[in-house]
Amino acid sequence: AAALQRLREVFDIEELPPDVLPRKKPPQFMVDLFNKVADANGITRAPGLLQGDVVRSFEDRVHVDHHHFYFDISAMEKGEQMLKAEFRVFKLKRTHWSRRSDVPHFCKVEVYELLDSKNKPQKKHLIASRLLSLYTEGWEVFNVTETVSKWVGNSSSNHGFWITTTHVSNNGMKHDVVTFAKSQGTLQESRNALLVLFTNSNKRRSHSFKQALPNLMVLMTLMSPKAAAAAARSPLTACHRRELYVDFQAIGWSGWIIHPSGYNAFYCRGSCVFPLGESLNATNHATVQSIVYTLKLSQEVSMPCCVPDELKSLNLLYFDDKQNVVLKNYKDMVATRCGCH
Repeated sequence: AAALQRLREVFDIEELPPDVLPRKKPPQFMVDLFNKVADANGITRAPGLLQGDVVRSFEDRVHVDHHHFYFDISAMEKGEQMLKAEFRVFKLKRTHWSRRSDVPHFCKVEVYELLDSKNKPQKKHLIASRLLSLYTEGWEVFNVTETVSKWVGNSSSNHGFWITTTHVSNNGMKHDVVTFAKSQGTLQESRNALLVLFTNSNKRRSHSFKQALPNLMVLMTLMSPKAAAAAARSPLTACHRRELYVDFQAIGWSGWIIHPSGYNAFYCRGSCVFPLGESLNATNHATVQSIVYTLKLSQEVSMPCCVPDELKSLNLLYFDDKQNVVLKNYKDMVATRCGCH
């Protein structure tokens, strides 16, 4: 229990989210983003692919009104710094419309911030506008960073977004000429509007692997006692990297973690006895220490330690306790190289 509690702290999970998989599907945008920044095991492909270390997605909560889009962003943590906010809506194709060459094939789309949700007509503030083709369909992305930053600072000011579409031709002006997808059944679930926030958690997690290593060893013993006991009995060879697989299903987390199903944290084990070869990535200090230890020049000097000297970050895609999908990057979670230090 203590090991699992410590593991929750490492992954910054205060309350365990409820099991929602496979009943609930994550937005495809978040799955694609995970695959862009991480491999199948969640290991970061390359630094700098993700803006910030947390990406939060919120689905539209208004299912009736095709103009109104509302997102509950209360899952944002205190001290979290917002870097960018994107309002993503799926424009549906216009099926019945004149294709005559003298009729403009474009419409004007305007996105507003609602200033009040009670009064009608709604008080609103224009955020963005653009021209869109009537006959194409696909995702439209609007930068709403300034507006959402205000909502984060004052949640009572969040009344959502309002979208209008206008078509101007020789026959006059027509409104609501195109619509944007809403989650009305399983067909359009993947097209539901999203608010995506890119943030920095501002939490120091760079030492998380070193803190978690003893607990991960306990976890490995819980998951595979025979393998752990065999490793402990094996003769001490030169310092090298060994496998340490963390299985999210085995610890009861598979009901809310989307990707990966587990990951290999690896750990370092072995001796650092002189002479230290190049493969041991020893520091000069460790080399001197190993000589003093081997020659028994001091009773107080111990053998250098076999520890990770290169670590990579891990990416987790999961449902939080409000069923929002979150992509989070955890620094220093996978030992990629071991050395004597």
